[in-house]
Amino acid sequence: MISLFPAAHPLSGFGWDADREAEFAPLAEAGLVPGRISRVDRGRCDVLLADPDSGELRTVRADTRPVGDADPLVGPCTGDWAAVDLAAAPLPTVAALLSRTTAVVRKTANKRSDGQVLAANIDTVMIAVSLAAEPDLGRIERFLALAWESGADPLVVLTKADLVDDADFVRADVEAIAPGVTVLAVSAETGDGMDVLRACVGGSAALIGQSGAGKSTLTNALAGADVMVVQQTRSVDEKGRHTTTARELIPLPDGGVVIDTPGLRGVGLYGGEGLGQAFAEIEELAAECRFDDCSHRTEPGCAVRSALEEGTLPERRWESFLKLQRENAWIASRTDARLRAERTRHWKMITKSAKPPRP
Repeated sequence: MISLFPAAHPLSGFGWDADREAEFAPLAEAGLVPGRISRVDRGRCDVLLADPDSGELRTVRADTRPVGDADPLVGPCTGDWAAVDLAAAPLPTVAALLSRTTAVVRKTANKRSDGQVLAANIDTVMIAVSLAAEPDLGRIERFLALAWESGADPLVVLTKADLVDDADFVRADVEAIAPGVTVLAVSAETGDGMDVLRACVGGSAALIGQSGAGKSTLTNALAGADVMVVQQTRSVDEKGRHTTTARELIPLPDGGVVIDTPGLRGVGLYGGEGLGQAFAEIEELAAECRFDDCSHRTEPGCAVRSALEEGTLPERRWESFLKLQRENAWIASRTDARLRAERTRHWKMITKSAKPPRP
């Protein structure tokens, strides 16, 4: 195996490890250099890499067209590990992408069933929720399902805690809908709770949430510098503006990275097992039902209906689960239909090309 760096790899603080080294070995033999994509534009990206000669970290602008793809699920994304050809002209070129360990994927904000990757190869998904307005528990549940589905660990961060007097009570409400998830109340302005947050965020983290949730301010506080532009929310309704316009990877002073993402107006799920983890207590109740195929409507011995009647399972929580479950089913059906249509078009093209020319 060829290693460009005999000592500890300069990118080890940004997620590079032995598994990445092994996967990259054939690419290293081809003269390519590993790097992590920090920002993606149309046909171009910024890549953080170590200079093969000096070992010093630097960011290069690279052409992504060789690995570009019409499918947004497999094209280059912030957080991806890339193999870069530094000798390519007129720009260095991303020649290949390494496999992803995790990915935050949401349904695109349109009527189709396409998915969009927000961040790749992350260990923690930080869900920023502003305390300047009353938190929307249903929206938080959506973010949690999105985070669980990524394969990373969710972390709810209640921001702007300095603006309210009941942060601990709100945190308790959020903890009740986030089984198995750490919920922190912090203030980037005063520094309250930031030490605990830094201790919880190791490796690579993605920061998601609505506009105005304080993501850019939080990123600046974690980075220890004003790396992101911050705008004020509207005092009328506490709605935020889109300060961050592109997903950007920011190195942290003590190692690790945070990927700041634009504010999400819609939080469309893209199917998968995240819903079951976000509503773990409902999954546990369903396992106690008398019938394995219980619909939780009129069947006798339904543990879910009993919990609803007893009040141990809030009706709001159950309705939120059903709504997201319906969305997941819709996405699955649309995706299956799209794949069938693509296969049909593919075979029609093959059949057409196989026909003999007319005399």
